[in-house]
Amino acid sequence: MDAVDILMTKIVSAVRQNKQIILGIDGLSRSGKTTFVKKFASVLSEKQIENMVFHLDDHIVGRSKRYNTGHEEWQEYYFLQWDVEWLSKSLLGNLVHSNEIELPFYDHKLDEHVYQKLQLNGKDVFIVEGVFLQRKEWRPYLDFTVFIDCPRDIRFARESYQTQQKIARFRNRYWKAEGYYMENLRPVEKADLVIPYYELIN
Repeated sequence: MDAVDILMTKIVSAVRQNKQIILGIDGLSRSGKTTFVKKFASVLSEKQIENMVFHLDDHIVGRSKRYNTGHEEWQEYYFLQWDVEWLSKSLLGNLVHSNEIELPFYDHKLDEHVYQKLQLNGKDVFIVEGVFLQRKEWRPYLDFTVFIDCPRDIRFARESYQTQQKIARFRNRYWKAEGYYMENLRPVEKADLVIPYYELIN
């Protein structure tokens, strides 16, 4: 039984008990979270389990709130990239308690947000995907949590050539934040299911 089968068994059991499930897909940058989410959401749909996917990177704050703030770069990425409290209350806290939510979707080119209303009626499973997902403010809302485990060298190799040239940014911003998360939040230990990256490669 592979990782998808294990998780599917848990989800189907909960849905049969008429429970709405919030499934968290955690993992560091370029670990394969989006790949897994696409596969799993497709399997759910095949089994006629209604689902909706949310990518936390769609809801980051504007550039002025996360760059040149006076804080260290890694702190900007970990603590300021998202409005953690707002997402806790307005997204995660409303998924199983509301019929409709309105969320800001970030436009990277324009550095602006466009608000969209989303209908939640009839959904059995809400899949929330994002880095640092098991931070203490968000984890209590998640019924099941999956961590996609992938080494840094493989994740870095997945970046474009141009992005790889910005090695200082990775060292000062991204990798330090990841180190803080892994050391202080221990997401691998806390996840309900850990999936090694190589299991996602077909």
